[in-house]
Amino acid sequence: MTFSVLTFDHKTGVFAGAATTGSLCVGGWVLRGDIESGMVASQGTSPSTFWRDNALREMNKEKSSKEIVEKLTGGDSGREKRQLAAIDKKGEPFGFTGADSVPFSGHLVGEDYIIAGNMLSNPSVLSAMGDCINKSYSSEAEKMLAILQAGQRAGGDKRGIQSAAMLILDPEKPPLDLRVDYDENPIFALEELWKRSQRPPYSSWLDEVPIMSDKYRSDMPQKNTGT
Repeated sequence: MTFSVLTFDHKTGVFAGAATTGSLCVGGWVLRGDIESGMVASQGTSPSTFWRDNALREMNKEKSSKEIVEKLTGGDSGREKRQLAAIDKKGEPFGFTGADSVPFSGHLVGEDYIIAGNMLSNPSVLSAMGDCINKSYSSEAEKMLAILQAGQRAGGDKRGIQSAAMLILDPEKPPLDLRVDYDENPIFALEELWKRSQRPPYSSWLDEVPIMSDKYRSDMPQKNTGT
């Protein structure tokens, strides 16, 4: 049904996440993050947007990912059909996979990352994604795309995929929240969307908006692509 990845880089303070699924609008359903708190992915047969949003609220209270996941999943009678992955501002990951998640399902936790999936073709989808984590990439976006591509090559979602999304929170850059809500080749479409976002005039406009390290940054060019 869905496979996703969340990472944290202690050197740069960057949170990054990506997801793809055999249904529509994976970005709207699964990924959420806060540069000051952490990142979460809520997915499954019956994904809970309450888990997703409440997890971020709890992260803002300085709770650890383990505390948050255990609290949210423990009080939900429908938890066995859901998955939750979280990584807090210390880079500590934690996850939950309900016992009734469509097989193959599971999550893989490593140093500063968590990978989760359900309704996968085989267990190697998660391990193939994990093999990409420590490789060198020129950007976090390329890393996220490579991880999704590896999961898809390993078998991916049993049904095929229809949507893909990427969320990158960098203290030195504006948030990058890219979503392909439907496409026959959504990971490729996501890559093309990312490439377009790195070109002017959009990339030039991104250099003018507030960022975590400069919350009052502003510019008033004669022409921009502002919204």
